[in-house]
Amino acid sequence: METVTTVEFEPDFAARVPGYRTLIIEADVQNSETSEVQKAEMQALADKIAAQYEVSEINSIPAIAATRTAYKACGKEPNRYRPSQEQLMRRIVRGLGLYNVNTLVDAGNMLSLLTGCSVGCFDADKVEGTVITLGIGKEGEPYEGIGRGPLNIAGMPVFRDATGGFGTPTSDNVRTCLSTDTSRILVTVHLFDPQISANEIVERFTDIFTRYGNASCIRHSVFAL
Repeated sequence: METVTTVEFEPDFAARVPGYRTLIIEADVQNSETSEVQKAEMQALADKIAAQYEVSEINSIPAIAATRTAYKACGKEPNRYRPSQEQLMRRIVRGLGLYNVNTLVDAGNMLSLLTGCSVGCFDADKVEGTVITLGIGKEGEPYEGIGRGPLNIAGMPVFRDATGGFGTPTSDNVRTCLSTDTSRILVTVHLFDPQISANEIVERFTDIFTRYGNASCIRHSVFAL
């Protein structure tokens, strides 16, 4: 599989979030129910995070702080619509534990927790077209968040394909969600923090998704303002 997805930035987003980068990773994968081995690794990661942070410290983690700053620049209040990686970490530190969905979804959550970045994982066959745009959500723009129902994405960074919005740092869209039938994955990683290494994230992706999702034909690109 060759990398075919490219990212174009809408002018309003580019003006509000200068220096932004996004990492795109594509791969052939196999999905399944989450194994006991993967669950154990996730629990060990959650235990480590719970021991390391207090809830009040999560917003200060550099990658999360940079994401929250970008939300404010785009016009969204991050305390009301928290980025996904912040949601996960708060859940862990508050003692609510991690939930399991399937191998690929859980692998994406692991990658997000390890990097502090908002990671979107999509069924590549459900993303329309080969060019996706990154812009800012509009008032009344339809968006069905996974497990959230209709989501107000106005003022929120949003990836759009030929059909419409399919990914935000807060929630992915039901339309492009991973299923047990997913065989090609498209992963978006928001690099709001300029200090984050895209290559290190690719290495982590390769490790996690190869071990648990039999990932192959891995391709990646970085698109920057």
